[in-house]
Amino acid sequence: MEVRASHILVSSEAEAVSLTKKLAAGSKFEDLARQFSKCPSSAKGGDLGFFGKGMMVKEFEAAAFSLPVGQVSPPVKTQFGYHLIKVTGKK
Repeated sequence: MEVRASHILVSSEAEAVSLTKKLAAGSKFEDLARQFSKCPSSAKGGDLGFFGKGMMVKEFEAAAFSLPVGQVSPPVKTQFGYHLIKVTGKK
């Protein structure tokens, strides 16, 4: 199985929580990714494309593979920072 996901990468848990609140208030995930994410994928609204198991760090992968399509994760801590992950497809 492969998952297609987008993410927003920030430095602190506080930033991730703040973005979660903006999402809950109706902000678009892609717009927040373009504005706040530290990852080069921010140019594409955070889109990482499809990936299989073993291609991402384990914390990120575990969250991405467990989320239903369309749902956004709570902040996920990895060695890179804090991610908000949105699964946009599965195949």
